[in-house]
Amino acid sequence: MFISISTTGTAERPATDLGYLLHKHPGKVQRFATSHGEAHVFYPEATDAVCTAALLLDIDPVALVRRGMGKGRGGSPDFALAQYVNDRPYAASSLLAVALRTVFRTAMKGVCENRPGLADETRPLRIVLPAVPANGSGEGGGAAMVARLFEPLGWQVEAAPVPLDETFPEWGESRYLRVGLAGTLRLADALQQLYVLLPVLDGAKHYWVAPDEVDKLLAAGEGWLADHPERALIAGRYLARRWSLTRRAMQRLELARLAEADDREAEEFDNAVDDSGETAYATGHAPTGPAGQPAVAGATSGSVPEPDAAAAAKPPSLAEQRRAAILDALREVGAARVADLGCGQGELIAALLKDARITEVLGVDVSSRALSTAARKLRLDRMSERQAARVGLVQGALTYTDARLKGYDAAVLSEVIEHLDLPRLPALEQAVLGVARPSAVVVTTPNAEYNVRWESLPAGHVRHADHRFEWDRAQFRAWAERAAAAHGYTVVIRPVGPQDPEVGAPTQLALFRLGTPATAGTAPAPAGVSAAASAVTAAGATNSDVTNSDATTPEGGDTR
Repeated sequence: MFISISTTGTAERPATDLGYLLHKHPGKVQRFATSHGEAHVFYPEATDAVCTAALLLDIDPVALVRRGMGKGRGGSPDFALAQYVNDRPYAASSLLAVALRTVFRTAMKGVCENRPGLADETRPLRIVLPAVPANGSGEGGGAAMVARLFEPLGWQVEAAPVPLDETFPEWGESRYLRVGLAGTLRLADALQQLYVLLPVLDGAKHYWVAPDEVDKLLAAGEGWLADHPERALIAGRYLARRWSLTRRAMQRLELARLAEADDREAEEFDNAVDDSGETAYATGHAPTGPAGQPAVAGATSGSVPEPDAAAAAKPPSLAEQRRAAILDALREVGAARVADLGCGQGELIAALLKDARITEVLGVDVSSRALSTAARKLRLDRMSERQAARVGLVQGALTYTDARLKGYDAAVLSEVIEHLDLPRLPALEQAVLGVARPSAVVVTTPNAEYNVRWESLPAGHVRHADHRFEWDRAQFRAWAERAAAAHGYTVVIRPVGPQDPEVGAPTQLALFRLGTPATAGTAPAPAGVSAAASAVTAAGATNSDVTNSDATTPEGGDTR
């Protein structure tokens, strides 16, 4: 098994710098032990103008069989057919990828202590692989697959089939290719790409694919894989078609892509679920502080007390009242297909699925952790086929247009907009009201005036540490009316929760309707809302008044 890496240079920037980058002296032949045989590194040519490093991997096929390689799930299909007669010692595959990582580990990290800064420079590189399997398995193999994988990364690709026997051309071509790659990039990037894509071309790994392979894939693919047009193909074949691992990898890649597009860290996006799993958001009530007072915003609770008779008599929480108000609005507009934008852990989705008039629900959130939690809480894997056909969960950022959101009767943004930086809000308006254009849109957000009624909330603080803003009633109305007029909607504003004669209700709701005339001003709350509100007095908020969306994690999820 053979690979060569060449570069060119000048007297000022000699090609022999390749030796520093690979940490292998051009004047020596070096041998390295690997778990599958011996690797030899040597330089067929080393001058200031041209330098070529070669890696020859001498595989011991008997050792492979004794190790049980190829047996079980994720193993090479060649071993299942013929363990001792196969192409493993000769064709570039996952064996060569592992050898590259073993022999050139420091180079792959982009480290060159002897020549600081050299590893960060791009260089003209040419890589030659005399025998590469490019198995299609229905995915379009051969030279076309090599081009699909490498050309988006900036490589010029030459891929020619190797004949079965040059003496007998009538026998045709083999399934192997001679591949040449030419490009200008960092050597570390080239090695990382080869480490991922060689097993992808082969389509079979020589070892068991464990869950930690997802981490290896994402580490080697950092900076290029998330934006690769064939990332789904790469993830699936690299992970030996283990779809649970592939799905996990794709979620994390999508999160990385969205974070990079928004110039943020992925962790900033994927924080919609508390690691402990015991937040007020998860339980539906706020954690309590001393003397039963609501805890400070952002607090979490390690345990939830058992309900007693007094607790059972408590009125509906604000979260329950908010969901009731949203459901009433959706019934009012006759929505059957609903998109929950910023679905978080799926509480609203669960409520929607209980309504037989709702035929389809799409949950969208930027956080893969939130979506995983929602799937678990909704018990999607245990649903009947008919019920499961009503719900879907997808990852996406609401500040980008998304064709998947088109065609729905209604969209809901429940406790979502306040998690956006204000300069990003017009992008959300355009994506939802301007492009997706559902017949109706329901938006809920905290009423900042009501914050003075939370005794535990310090003056001037927002209800959650991640809230970028909180609007009073006049500000929310001004935004809603402007956004509606700009995109051909009309809008009515409604209170949600206990009405306070001075500061209003704790939550405010806007119902946008596409091209439907509406009476200006605040419309009366639907019957379901007024009934819920009447159960709670406006004088003094109780523990049940404060919900997780106000105290810990927003009910709509984190959809920056």
